[in-house]
Amino acid sequence: MENLKQEFPPYQVVDQEGRGEYEEKKSRFIANVAPVSSAEEAVRFIEAVRKKYYDARHNCSAYIIGRNREVTRCSDDGEPSGTAGKPILEALLGAQVTDVVAVVTRYFGGTLLGTGGLVRAYTQAAKAGIEDAGIVTMRYGKELTVEVAYGDVGRVQHLFEKSQVTVQESRYTDKVAFDIRIPGDQCDAVERILTEATAGRALISQTGEGYYRERN
Repeated sequence: MENLKQEFPPYQVVDQEGRGEYEEKKSRFIANVAPVSSAEEAVRFIEAVRKKYYDARHNCSAYIIGRNREVTRCSDDGEPSGTAGKPILEALLGAQVTDVVAVVTRYFGGTLLGTGGLVRAYTQAAKAGIEDAGIVTMRYGKELTVEVAYGDVGRVQHLFEKSQVTVQESRYTDKVAFDIRIPGDQCDAVERILTEATAGRALISQTGEGYYRERN
């Protein structure tokens, strides 16, 4: 099980598109954050935000791609070097998310903010966007179908609840079939418990595996 944890470690992503704002000396900083699956998708999102806020002075951005954050990019879009894109990227890294893009649009308020002011503003706007988008954990798991006789249903349902197993669907015919999803490293233990509880009567088959969103 330890090898499985090392090979398929959990990681975090943003749950959905999010938006946040921050204002500093009448300059507005509007953050748009979104989940993406590739650099190409991130670039398309950035361009879409640019078109939406075509009249803004700056549309600064950053994105991270890959389970192990293999790709990281950021752009100051005309702001002084290191004052916009990097703070946005640092906000994403600080939230420990990946497969994500963030664009912070600035409407100039007439007062120069200085290096420190810009870094703070872009950071705070990005954090607000991330918070609005929400964060979920992607965890490697397996999908199983468990078929049992009606006499074993109560016992099996109790085991599911006790083991915090997610039941995706239940089907009642001449037998009862439960489609369940469990973390990959718990698969052997759950199968053993079900087999023992039903004296081997439960029919267990794997129907899928991969990374799934873990809901709290």
